[in-house]
Amino acid sequence: MTEFLADENIPIKAVEELKRKGVNIISILEISPGLSDKEVPNLTNRQGRIVITFDTDFGKLIFKEKLKVRGIILLRIVPKSPQRIAEKVMGLLSSKFPIENCFLVVKEDHVRVIPLRYISK
Repeated sequence: MTEFLADENIPIKAVEELKRKGVNIISILEISPGLSDKEVPNLTNRQGRIVITFDTDFGKLIFKEKLKVRGIILLRIVPKSPQRIAEKVMGLLSSKFPIENCFLVVKEDHVRVIPLRYISK
């Protein structure tokens, strides 16, 4: 089962909703508030989790600085409510999109999948 780490910008109510729906997810707010973006990949790698975030800085960290991660889900949607965020994530998880070792950019009407296997230090 895939495990996830919600960045601090993911509302805790969205995380709680995802937990209620059976998703194995924890929030940085629960375990390490204030953790810098650069430290998040180390945490996720130690715990074997995939990051869910609204923060576009992760693109720079992954593609320019070549930090290793198990995967990133970058939400580029209007966060109308925590429930809407949880619905969007649940829709993605029930889709056929690969998540492991990928950088996913999730928009309202489509998902872009960028495999991470081609990135090397």
